[in-house]
Amino acid sequence: MTDDPAARKPLESDPADNDAVVCDRCGRPFERETLLALHRGHVHFDDLSGDELSAFEAAYADEDEAIRLFRLKALGTLILLYFGFLMVYAVV
Repeated sequence: MTDDPAARKPLESDPADNDAVVCDRCGRPFERETLLALHRGHVHFDDLSGDELSAFEAAYADEDEAIRLFRLKALGTLILLYFGFLMVYAVV
């Protein structure tokens, strides 16, 4: 990541947000456990235990699948828009 000391400071969390999970290495709060697993895998990779590594790999695979599905939906939408505008242009 970056070597900026300000980027490593723990983020201020909302006091009303008590269900946030916090990284035990840097104190950064996360909304979900999967986001914490991804953070640990990208920022603290050298310090991961076996369970944390498998959680990172599972979260990474799930996110990769979600991104792939989003890309397919976006491509389908663009194709429909293109041909829709082409048909409107042909009629008008």
